Amino acid sequence: MSISVPLHQARPVGFPRVGAGAGRKAVSLPLQQDPHAVRAPGENELQAAIGREVRACRKRHGMTATELASAASISVGMMSKIENGVISASLTTLQALSQALGVPMTALLRSFEEERSAVFVKAGAGVGVERRGTRAGHQYNLLGYIGSGSSAVSVEPYLITLASDTDTFPLFQHPGMEFLYLLEGEITYRHGANLYHMAPGDSLFFEADTPHGPEQLTRLPIRFLSIISYPQGGED
Repeated sequence: MSISVPLHQARPVGFPRVGAGAGRKAVSLPLQQDPHAVRAPGENELQAAIGREVRACRKRHGMTATELASAASISVGMMSKIENGVISASLTTLQALSQALGVPMTALLRSFEEERSAVFVKAGAGVGVERRGTRAGHQYNLLGYIGSGSSAVSVEPYLITLASDTDTFPLFQHPGMEFLYLLEGEITYRHGANLYHMAPGDSLFFEADTPHGPEQLTRLPIRFLSIISYPQGGED
């Protein structure tokens, strides 16, 4: 995977900021996690669930991994392995973690018992959503929503269709991150002071608390995926 556009502050882990100069060589760096990683069934599922819950609870308390490790009298390396589901923590260690976090030990097992969410939407069956761009003739279809239980983040995927030209270009500004992937047409998209000309297959990933939105509809119809993630309690 490579990047050759200025992502301007928002960039995935493992990617540098890249300038916008013409002819600039694309930079290719590996991500720090394997998108194809799989886990063996059974015990690893429990380890992973405990790790997710420990990390989520730690972040809710505003603690770093080093701080929690110190409070629970375990090494930082052990803390990392627990949160990543690499090892199975002993009952003594789980008790120490629960005491350091101020939660019952059973709370660390909660996500293992929960049914994990999945949303399936047939073509054309997304829920129409009224947003600021709707009045300008833009169509927003919400394709699902996940953000409950121990999750600290809400995620909303949209399929957005711009079928008619308009002089009204609404700007959006909200907490979290947004990922755009252009499926059809051509558009110039604004993020703060930067403009990005997007063609099918192009994507844009950015911090959404900077004003952003369509700047010019170059070739209609335009369809793109917009995936918004934001902290629980914050929304567009």
